[in-house]
Amino acid sequence: MSKRETYEAKAEELLKPITTKLGIEIYDVEYVKEGSDYYLRAYIDKPEGVNINDCETVSRAFSDMLDEADPIPDAYILEVSSPGLGRTLKKDRHLQKSIGKEVEVKLFKAVDAKTKQKDFCGILESFDEKTITIREGEGNTVTFERSNVALIRLALDF
Repeated sequence: MSKRETYEAKAEELLKPITTKLGIEIYDVEYVKEGSDYYLRAYIDKPEGVNINDCETVSRAFSDMLDEADPIPDAYILEVSSPGLGRTLKKDRHLQKSIGKEVEVKLFKAVDAKTKQKDFCGILESFDEKTITIREGEGNTVTFERSNVALIRLALDF
């Protein structure tokens, strides 16, 4: 397990009792470097959506737990927020909750050399450990190798 994965797992472990008590779900935890700064980001959610008060409550309690346990020796900036409307679907549990919803899929490289298309939009039909299948507007299904998917997120429909 990498240092990043270890920090994320430890942080999620500390966050779990806080969110459980408040009836909030942990959507994701990430530890990333942006520029010269490290960020520990916790994304939280609940069926009716989270608001600024939820984020503040979780942030204060989580910050205290992190200070006490000190699982990350590096300096970092803590952020707690909603995953947003166009949330990235990183984990199988995110994909499972999104079956039947419209998603955007961005590929690392085009699957068809003629069209050079790397961006797709459609209804998430299914997935497994190696593939993701969507149904496009014309009704045809397209299956992508997960190793070729750069990003998959919920589509924003305004």
